[in-house]
Amino acid sequence: MDGHDSEDTKQSTADMTAFVQNLLQQMQTRFQTMSDSIITKNILISICGRINELEQSINDLRAEMGVEGTPPPASKSGDEPKTPASSS
Repeated sequence: MDGHDSEDTKQSTADMTAFVQNLLQQMQTRFQTMSDSIITKNILISICGRINELEQSINDLRAEMGVEGTPPPASKSGDEPKTPASSS
């Protein structure tokens, strides 16, 4: 019976080792996924910050040039409204 108990202990130890290795691998995979996600979010936040800085720089330059807003869109028909002084 001592040989049988020894085999059960070895099998139990092997099962536990396999379980722990599997669990550690799952944890590593999840950690890597979360890490990649955080890095991606940090990159996107950085890009958004740079875009905001660029927009602010453009607005500052426009203010220096005296341009407040974008010009209104041209008429689609191409006809400008006529003033009474210009019509004959």
